[in-house]
Parts: sequence; structure tokens; C-alpha cells
Amino acid sequence: MSTLTKPIHIGRKISRIRELRDMKQEALAQALGTNQQAISAIENSETIDDDKLAEVAKALGVTVEAIKNFSDEAAINYFNNIYDNEITGSIVNAHANQCSFNPLDKMMEVVDENKKLYERLLQAEKDKIEYLEKLLNQK
Repeated sequence: MSTLTKPIHIGRKISRIRELRDMKQEALAQALGTNQQAISAIENSETIDDDKLAEVAKALGVTVEAIKNFSDEAAINYFNNIYDNEITGSIVNAHANQCSFNPLDKMMEVVDENKKLYERLLQAEKDKIEYLEKLLNQK
């Protein structure tokens, strides 16, 4: 029995970083000189060639490695630990480095959006089945 791990879905990572940067697909498309549909295709791709990935990383203001190594868990840990980090030998002032949004709220927004998308996809499949059953019953 094989224990192959699922490949890293680089498009999802790009999508999450874009969302965390509060950037719409249209804005990323404009930065890359393309259209929203092309960004959607990138975000739905499991793999992306290195040159395109470098362009996307630059447009998002991150490194290629940041995209490849991104995880939601790491992002949450980053925000949870930001006040514990030392910068040039002194503790970060909590008031000077506050997030303009709550990362957990942002995560819940994404969960809600995913739930709505799943419900729309499920309804589309139900409609499709109903339509096919109608066609079968006509014969």
C-alpha cells in the first residue's frame, strides 16, 4: 500500500496570501498585466512554472519561498506571536504594531465564503441531476 502525500496546491497558497493581503483577483491581474480569469486559473492550478511564480510573488510582495512554504497555521502563529518577537534587541511595542484586522475573523470570513461556495456547487449538482432525470423520464 502506497503512502503518497498529496502534492502542494500552489494556487491555493497564492489565493490565501492574496486574500490575507486584502487584494482582489482584479488587482493582482492588473499588477501582472493580465485579466481576472487568468488569476482564477492560476489559483486553481496545483503547479505553476517557476517564472510565473516569481512574477506572482513579486506582485504579492512576498518571496517565492514564502508562497511555497505558506500555511494557514503558520500565518496564525505569526500573528499570535508578533508581540513576542524581538526586533533589534528590544521587545516590540504592542501598541505600535497592532494588526488592522483580527486574523481569526479573516479566517472565519474565508470559511464562510468557502461554505457558501460549497453550497452553490452542491445546488448546481442537484439541479444538474434533476435536469438529467427529467431528460431520462422523457424517453
